[in-house]
Amino acid sequence: MPEAYIVEAVRTAGGRRGGRLAGIHPVDLAAKSLDAIMERSGLEAKAIDDVVMGCVSQGGEQAMQVGRNAVLAAKRLGEGVPAVTIDRQCGSSQQAIQFAAQAVMSGTQDVVIASGVESMTRVPMGSTAMFHMKEGLGNYKSPGLEEKYPGIQWSQFMGAEMIVKKHGFTKDDLDRFSLSSHQKAIEATRSGAFNAEIVPVEVETPEGTEMHTVDEGIRFDATLESISSVKLLSPEGTITAATSSQICDGSSAVLVVSEKALKEYGLTPMARIHNLTVTAGDPVIMLEEPLFATDRALQRAGMKIEDIDLFEVNEAFAPVPLAWLKHTGADPDRLNVNGGAIALGHPLGASGTKLMATLVHALKARGKKYGLQTMCEGGGVANVTIVESL
Repeated sequence: MPEAYIVEAVRTAGGRRGGRLAGIHPVDLAAKSLDAIMERSGLEAKAIDDVVMGCVSQGGEQAMQVGRNAVLAAKRLGEGVPAVTIDRQCGSSQQAIQFAAQAVMSGTQDVVIASGVESMTRVPMGSTAMFHMKEGLGNYKSPGLEEKYPGIQWSQFMGAEMIVKKHGFTKDDLDRFSLSSHQKAIEATRSGAFNAEIVPVEVETPEGTEMHTVDEGIRFDATLESISSVKLLSPEGTITAATSSQICDGSSAVLVVSEKALKEYGLTPMARIHNLTVTAGDPVIMLEEPLFATDRALQRAGMKIEDIDLFEVNEAFAPVPLAWLKHTGADPDRLNVNGGAIALGHPLGASGTKLMATLVHALKARGKKYGLQTMCEGGGVANVTIVESL
């Protein structure tokens, strides 16, 4: 079977809600990562067969096919480059990578940019569903769904609390994991570990024009005491804002090509895509599916968890990666080695290609071979992508 290769992988530094990236339209924010891919690869627009862009809240400024609009707004692409926008919830741009790889492996396309964008400041999470309900335009939960799942409103927060109870975690477990995420992100930032993956973005601040290059959500003064003192989101629960992923603005992109394209354009691959897996399970607890998707991916790849050198497991809520570690028996020292979404932010539709950018650059920097990426997704779905660093 033909192979699919990752040639470039980039992301913007995350911006807090209402923070440094809030003044940038999401179409233009997405275009920043697309242009960076083109500049770094040296490709001309005519070489690009397609752009697949993940975006969850496809309304307002992210409506009307945000992927195509980003292509048109980009300086290094043009009208002749097609694009599509997809929604697999938090895994949208990880699915974009998998769609891009499938296109390349099928032989139908040779050069595809997988990408993602989310401005959670300008298009708030859930705003598209809330608009329809407010305007009396209907609820996403149909009569058929209500019949099968009576009285249940899908809630990732509820699913996270269910995982805490099911796996026997304590609030202290969650707080300590959160602190670790910040500590690793601080070290990665100070050591320059993110420099190769981050696309500088010009922003306007009260002090003037600056380049945004540091993830704005990192708490450089984080302590266990400060994290543990944050108010519970539910009086009967264990999760706080400090043990949840941060609302974030950002974009990211990954260039996926065939072996034919490597030779034709003189490209140097960073990694080979080794396995593509997507599974689905319980839509109520929903966030637990990465555990079982990982089992399936390793089985299909003929690998064991010990064969994987680095893991990127999205930190939607602290109990998700903790449950994943418990289930898989993976080495915690290999998990989210540069921090995760609790510290760096989770820009929904951009997180899949964001995590892949971090993973392939971390593998290269550390001289490691295999990396595995997975994330929980609304509705009880999970993607797993295994890559081999070259």
